Amino acid sequence: MPTSRLLWWGGLAAAAAGAVLSVIGWYGVSGERFAERQIPYLASCTVPGAALLVAGAVLLAAAGRMAGAGGREEAGAPAAVPSADVPPFEPPSSDGPVVCVPGGTLAHRPDCPLVAGKPEAEPVGDRVLDPCPVCEPQV
Repeated sequence: MPTSRLLWWGGLAAAAAGAVLSVIGWYGVSGERFAERQIPYLASCTVPGAALLVAGAVLLAAAGRMAGAGGREEAGAPAAVPSADVPPFEPPSSDGPVVCVPGGTLAHRPDCPLVAGKPEAEPVGDRVLDPCPVCEPQV
């Protein structure tokens, strides 16, 4: 049996059980006048019912995602094939000068994830800036 089908039926069963427990808990709470007599219904039915509803929704979403992908995850095929018109990604080099963004207060290495790929990043020059705590450049 495919994994998406198991997730689908498991999600439906969990959601149905959660709905039943939530209704039983609501019915029990609605018949009690005092709060201290309502707590057992909340603890034994309503809270577990809500948890089962959430678990069922997560399982159903996972089943839908797997079915929407056409079963590629199950077959072991790659999920996406890069197109030919996209240039290959070249990571920035840290050999270049220390850079910053306009108006920024931190100096970064060119390969820092906070400034990599930003066209407005410019060399620091003679400005005195604090070093970035992520990439720790030599300022």
